[in-house]
Amino acid sequence: MANYPMPKFHFSVEWAPGTRIGFTEVTGLTMESDVIEYREGSSPLFHKIKQPGLQKLANITLKRGMFQSDIEFNDWMDTISMNTVERRDVTIKLLNENHEPVITWQVLNAWPVKVQSSDLKADGNEVAIETMELAHEGIKISKQ
Repeated sequence: MANYPMPKFHFSVEWAPGTRIGFTEVTGLTMESDVIEYREGSSPLFHKIKQPGLQKLANITLKRGMFQSDIEFNDWMDTISMNTVERRDVTIKLLNENHEPVITWQVLNAWPVKVQSSDLKADGNEVAIETMELAHEGIKISKQ
């Protein structure tokens, strides 16, 4: 049996308290680590050594089609006020052909930093797409 890479088009997104929403695109599942360069004054080496520093986390962008009377993105954005915001854990699952999770990204303590409605064009025939950008405090990756 051949072993092929997973296709990226079959996924699900859920956030507490159990809301499952269909999205067309998820981007920003990125983690990086700063590099700290250091050289001790008495080191016989004529170069710096490198060690890992603080982790950097990219914002996650979610895109979906707009539905009549569904303003859940804006309702969540409205929870932001001085020093308070409703934080949610977001679960993103890459699914196999049997709709079973293969890889799961658990996004911790996420909150919206940007909500963008679709642009409107009188001569267009595309679906209206809304976008939400989430800041978060970490990603845990697990395989099922």
